[in-house]
Amino acid sequence: MRVTGAGDPTVPVSLTLKGKLSQKKIVRTAAAGYSSYGNQIGLATGQVDEIYHPGYVAKRMEIGAVVGAAPAENIVRERPVPGDIVVLLGGRTGRDGIGGATGSSKAHDEKSVLTCGAEVQKGNPPTERKIQRLFRNPNVTKLIVRCNDFGAGGVSVAIGELADGLEINLDLVPKKYEGLDGTEIAISESQERMACVIHKEDKDEFLKYADIENLEAIVVAEVTEAPIMKMVWNGKTIVDLPRSFIDTNGASQFADVSVNTTRPTEKYLDSKNESYVEGDFKASLKGALNSLAGCSRKGLIQRFDSTIGAGSAIMPYGGEYQTSPEEGMACKIPLDKGYTKSCSVMTYGFDPYFTEWNPYCGSYHAVVESLLKLLCMGVDPLTARLTFQEYFERMSSSEAWGKPLQALLGAYKAQLDFGTPAIGGKDSMSGTFNDIHVPPTLVSFAVGMTTTDKLITATLTGTAQKLYVIKINRNEVGFYKKDHALRVIKAVKELTARGLLKNAAVVKSSGIASRTAEMLVGNKLGFEFNPELSEEFLFNKSLGTII
Repeated sequence: MRVTGAGDPTVPVSLTLKGKLSQKKIVRTAAAGYSSYGNQIGLATGQVDEIYHPGYVAKRMEIGAVVGAAPAENIVRERPVPGDIVVLLGGRTGRDGIGGATGSSKAHDEKSVLTCGAEVQKGNPPTERKIQRLFRNPNVTKLIVRCNDFGAGGVSVAIGELADGLEINLDLVPKKYEGLDGTEIAISESQERMACVIHKEDKDEFLKYADIENLEAIVVAEVTEAPIMKMVWNGKTIVDLPRSFIDTNGASQFADVSVNTTRPTEKYLDSKNESYVEGDFKASLKGALNSLAGCSRKGLIQRFDSTIGAGSAIMPYGGEYQTSPEEGMACKIPLDKGYTKSCSVMTYGFDPYFTEWNPYCGSYHAVVESLLKLLCMGVDPLTARLTFQEYFERMSSSEAWGKPLQALLGAYKAQLDFGTPAIGGKDSMSGTFNDIHVPPTLVSFAVGMTTTDKLITATLTGTAQKLYVIKINRNEVGFYKKDHALRVIKAVKELTARGLLKNAAVVKSSGIASRTAEMLVGNKLGFEFNPELSEEFLFNKSLGTII
């Protein structure tokens, strides 16, 4: 699943900020690169969405989530012991990606476009494909004691995290070209590489399997008794750090935080994205569907292959004409042999304007929305597991620190209320360009399990059916009432269990009428609304609402 955040891509190129590429250029090129890589490594992309907010002109948001599955008996959970060795598997090391992790998490300005290009990692899809295939071999995975991929920080992190004591020989690290010094080898984030801890006696067998997949595999480090990370380059020790120092990050663990504890007095309204009421139903519907919030993202998803592996249980856009957006992605558990109806379902939740208004309420909403989407797809949301991805401005003041604190507290409250723990996450600082900041961003990804015969789609398929709107009650300022949310979930689960729920969808920020239209267009159906419903009801923003 790929979720991005951008400014308005329809803005003329002439209005592009100095030191920036135009939003249209960024949106199109990012999608081209991302899809090319995913398609080549054989990853089915079940949902692609883009969120529009002027704050993402500061720094584009590029996030996503991948679900993997492995037989339980293939999983080894051990601790490395002295004498174990570390094998570097996969691609070679170059200067690309040096400083990428810190680069993505620092404020940018007009000069960044000239100086930050080398920080970008260069993908290597064919090598990644080989690693995927190698790791599907149970004979290989059962040899691996612990494993890390080479992301942020390169060797220093990927290998440095594997054990308390390590001696790393940087001279043994395979290089794309000569001329790299010890620092460059240690922090390069070149892709696609894995660091695998194995027992010394398993070395020959592990290297044999890597050779079958035509993957380079080199022993580059050894686990030591002493809790020290040592790096050797050209025969000299260039890093010699005790684990006690590394575990503190070498920096202060504390920051002053200032939180505005005053309860919001005004109910959440969004002047930019709150209502599409034009005084005429036809004009209002056209405006809602023509807005950035309501427009189709089909041009984006068409760049990605959602059918790779023949496991996708629903298409990203449903119906005979494939134009009705679904609530999430569902994919069967991939098997080499045999047949299964078991599938994982993944959704996401987030509204940038809500979180901008109040990070606490907005992050609670993100969790609720991701769970409601699972509910609409036929999954029990109270069995879900979550992962959060956060994206905030540069932390330059105690007030700035208050935003992620509020967001995390709101998301934590939602976890406690619904019993759905977050088992992973990723954060990014800072989304700042000069004096422009990204909106406070906490996106909730929710994963649940069901079977293919119990999946429910958002695409309406038949005539003479009635649609009902269910809204979760909120208090006077817009915060969800937990007890009512649980009652709604219980009621919909009961309808699903009885086989009475045919289709369901979560209302987006463009309103009830717009979401209903999206549910209809996949099969080119029409609909007649209850004439007693007001235009405001149909076209105002309706968060926490399902159809």
